[in-house]
Amino acid sequence: MSYRSGSRYLTRELVEAIGGMIVRGDAPAGESLPIEAELSKQYDASRTVVREAIKMLTAKGLVGSRPRRGTYVEPESEWNLFDPDVLRWTLQRRFSIDLLREFLIARKAIEPVAAREAAAYQDADGIAEIARRLDGMREAATGAEDPLEADIAFHVAVLEASGNRFFRQFSFVVDTALRFSIRLTNTAKGVRAASVDDHAAIYEAIAKGDGDGAALAVEHMLDEALELLRVSQETDSGKAP
Repeated sequence: MSYRSGSRYLTRELVEAIGGMIVRGDAPAGESLPIEAELSKQYDASRTVVREAIKMLTAKGLVGSRPRRGTYVEPESEWNLFDPDVLRWTLQRRFSIDLLREFLIARKAIEPVAAREAAAYQDADGIAEIARRLDGMREAATGAEDPLEADIAFHVAVLEASGNRFFRQFSFVVDTALRFSIRLTNTAKGVRAASVDDHAAIYEAIAKGDGDGAALAVEHMLDEALELLRVSQETDSGKAP
């Protein structure tokens, strides 16, 4: 594959190649990466593309650099799991119930508060968007829309409606990780799509300005998902090797 152009697209392609390699464990922590000239030759890329890709990987916590040592792979403890690319590569590498459980607990620390804030903030456009996304879930239940995309869009809309810039930034993480966790929890429940009624309860509480009700509705949904993961983990551990 050639990366000769210095365009942003080709830089992203190189980030995908090297970042995925690091997260898969093909380049262990502490290992030095080839120098810029060698990477340029290896990936048939311009030095500009290589340089920009390394900057992006450094920002993700995957690589570091020091004088006389060059560029090297950082240990997993330094990776930025809130970066959507790093989270996606991690989930692709190790589809772990433990990892999904940690993610759901992180969501539980943020999303109920975001729903409470959305109820208090009462942004008309934001609430209208939640309603629109709820309608999308209803259409998905009939097969007219993709249920996964509709579910993700609803949760992102709640974060956006909170009016909190930090919660809005978390929407990228939610989007990435939900693509893995929703399929697992829906399968465990024996359903194709998430419960429209559960999501409607969140919307109705937000629209009425009932912050406590909105937070409790989100917590109920996440607690149910955590319980499904617990049961799934126990079932897997009880299977004969």
